[in-house]
Amino acid sequence: MNNIRRVSRAIPLLLSMFAFSVALARPWDDVSKRDLERLQGTWAMSSGESGGMPLPDAYVKSGTRELKGDHLVVRIGGELFMEATIVLDASKDPKTIDYHVTDGAAKGKLQKGIYQIDGDTVKFCFAPPEQPRPTAFDSTAGNGYILSVWKKADKKD
Repeated sequence: MNNIRRVSRAIPLLLSMFAFSVALARPWDDVSKRDLERLQGTWAMSSGESGGMPLPDAYVKSGTRELKGDHLVVRIGGELFMEATIVLDASKDPKTIDYHVTDGAAKGKLQKGIYQIDGDTVKFCFAPPEQPRPTAFDSTAGNGYILSVWKKADKKD
């Protein structure tokens, strides 16, 4: 009988602890959702480099990315470069993004990156597919990371 009383007294405490942990986790979920919303629409590449080398101008000028929900399509020169579903985690520093590639050269692979949104500009740094996530926004010959900056192309008033 004493065990039943102890358990019944512990239930409100356990429920309070659960509610508190959910409340703590929620702001990060909200930030990730807000960031996902901010990334919606069409973006134009404004600069990029791979392995420390600038991407060709034609590549940069023709690069677009369109996000609808969690579905991303990247085109270069009007041609499909990659399709992926994305997952954001704003609780990390820097914030993380994963591409689950569904079409393109890396189809079926996971590509890990980091991102930073500043108004109508977003910066990404990605490791090659199936490689460890970058920890900083840098691209060198030794790391093979792809660093790119994109500007919002379809601003909503």
